[in-house]
Amino acid sequence: MNTVPASIPVLRWAASRAWLSNAELENRFRKWPLWLSGEALPTLKQLEQFAQLTHTPFGYFFLPDPPDVILPVPDFRTHRDECLREPSTALLDTIFLCQQRQDWFRDYALLQGLQTLNFVGSASVSDDSAAVATKMRQVLSLSVSERQALPTWTDALRHLIAKAEYAGVLVMASSIVGSNSHRKLDTGEFRGFALADELAPLVFLNAADSKAAQMFTLAHELAHIWLAESGISDPEAGKLPELQVERWCNRVAAEFLVPIDELNAAYNPRSSLEEEMQRLARLFKVSSLVALRRLFEAGFIDRETMGRCYREELDRILSLEGGKSSGGDFYRTLRARTGKRFARALLANTIEGHTLFRDAFRLLGVRKSATFYEAARELGVMP
Repeated sequence: MNTVPASIPVLRWAASRAWLSNAELENRFRKWPLWLSGEALPTLKQLEQFAQLTHTPFGYFFLPDPPDVILPVPDFRTHRDECLREPSTALLDTIFLCQQRQDWFRDYALLQGLQTLNFVGSASVSDDSAAVATKMRQVLSLSVSERQALPTWTDALRHLIAKAEYAGVLVMASSIVGSNSHRKLDTGEFRGFALADELAPLVFLNAADSKAAQMFTLAHELAHIWLAESGISDPEAGKLPELQVERWCNRVAAEFLVPIDELNAAYNPRSSLEEEMQRLARLFKVSSLVALRRLFEAGFIDRETMGRCYREELDRILSLEGGKSSGGDFYRTLRARTGKRFARALLANTIEGHTLFRDAFRLLGVRKSATFYEAARELGVMP
């Protein structure tokens, strides 16, 4: 039996960045504790399996120490009290895939002669957040009353995504890495990120989050696009980030979704705070936490009340999570994961012979020609 002297520090590092516990690994590799103590060595086949499981390049296991892995975009998740873990392979691979899609669309836009988008980089953190939010609604042709008329948060999110894509932003939402349903994205690590570009700005949403939470994340990441500030975020309406950029983007997102004038007109002082918070969340199609934060910012409740109710509501929401449905229509899911704007362009360009099918399959996350052509029909690219 051929064994290999795998680096113990790299074994620990690979397990940690794949978010795999010792118990999980011992269940998969019986001698895992002995590998870590140096009392046993993995076989070549076992190490190959471990590398595949942790999505770690095989050669790394022969380095004396783990390599430095740096996020390819700025990290704005510094508002937490605890230290941030090294980025998981799931997060890194999602960013890399979106960068590849963005690169493809930028080249496509140049060849098609598409105009640069003037709103990218049109704002700065010194600008009034309410004024920027108003401008964002104008660019996206977004009507608050139109959104209020939609029946569900899912409809409101689809509506906002469609408006953003029509304006020129690539919006992608997924709860997994690419099309691999075994590699889940964790909302505890990130909720979204923005990749700024004048021709192909891209926003990614962690679809493992609730629809209402994704609404706020999308608005927050759009504010990043207006700043031309790429980065990964973990926005929460009820928390005050440390970084100025994140505080500004949160203020813009809150005003974008729940304009203070609209809130003042809709507020009912005769209702209890709990009833009013939930009613306003339904009215504006935002989370109850966003509604609570806006009630505080409008002066209807004090900071102490806001803090207490925020903690109670957050506990209530967390207690309800865990029963989310999965699956659904494959082609609708594909459209959400890749974004309709991107998918339609790639499908059409490939059918016209300008992009190789193997590249299109990789960027779309499909494996069969039949799936590719059915996606083209579903998205109206071909009859």
